[in-house]
Amino acid sequence: MKNIQRVPISEMPHDEWLARRRKTIGGSDASAIVHLNQWCSPYKAWAQKTGRLPEIRDTENMRQGRDLESYVAWRWQDETGKRVRRENALLYNPRYPFAHASIDRWVVGENAGLECKTTSVLNLKKFKAGEFPVQYWAQCLHYMAVTGADKWYLAVLVMNQDFYTYEIERSETVEGEIDALMAKEEEFFGYVATDMPPPVDGMPSTADTLQAIYADSNDGSVDLVGCDGLLDEYMELKAEAGSISQKMERIKQKLMEDLGNSECGICGGYLVSWKGQSRSSFDSKRYVTDNPGLDLSGYWRVSHFRKFEIKRRGSDVS
Repeated sequence: MKNIQRVPISEMPHDEWLARRRKTIGGSDASAIVHLNQWCSPYKAWAQKTGRLPEIRDTENMRQGRDLESYVAWRWQDETGKRVRRENALLYNPRYPFAHASIDRWVVGENAGLECKTTSVLNLKKFKAGEFPVQYWAQCLHYMAVTGADKWYLAVLVMNQDFYTYEIERSETVEGEIDALMAKEEEFFGYVATDMPPPVDGMPSTADTLQAIYADSNDGSVDLVGCDGLLDEYMELKAEAGSISQKMERIKQKLMEDLGNSECGICGGYLVSWKGQSRSSFDSKRYVTDNPGLDLSGYWRVSHFRKFEIKRRGSDVS
């Protein structure tokens, strides 16, 4: 790792560590920036970097991932015969002043690093046929860019089920993807530096972020100048979606009619099933009616959000 600046973190206060991570883009941000993370859009990543969202709360899953990192590294060494060392520092490359790397391990005797992952057995199918989640790919490419590594190893522990190892080596194709990733990161960092949000993208996490940032509302009104086209497009798409939904339902009904009392039907590469199921639900309204003297207020979960809708003025269409 030539010309790489190291900022030790072993004795760094947690708040300072968080502040430093917000100032540049890390490996865990990479997949979000290029729309490869279903849980975090570029808009949400921007809101996190600019302090508009609170710091991510530590979950049990995150805690286990950190605690098992050492085991995964040891397991990888045992599997490959290679050796690794800790790199207790934030790494910076002058070629990418907008980025940092906080890597799990550096491989001894090689210009390479190791990323250690722990995941649930529910994600096992993502590792079949030599594949792994695209989020891991983006993260490893980010680390290769910042450190200048020739390759990056990936070790994944699927809890109580299996252990997988992968190797990403620089090639003409990989080099092109690294360049494309870092170009997108640099573009994204421009939004952070100017405190201007990236374009909204329709991802659920973007909607959640907007709800969080603008949680409070007032009775004010704004003139949405220039939004006529957007509003017309929205209403057209809504009508089109309703038509598509009805067409899909018609096909579903025809297949149900063809199945009759049979549970399954086969057609070419398709399997159609219509099986009986049972579902139990708690009738809370009836329970309250039958037990009028009980105070159940402490059991109701209250959610606060802002409802969004579009209506044509002078009509009840939403």
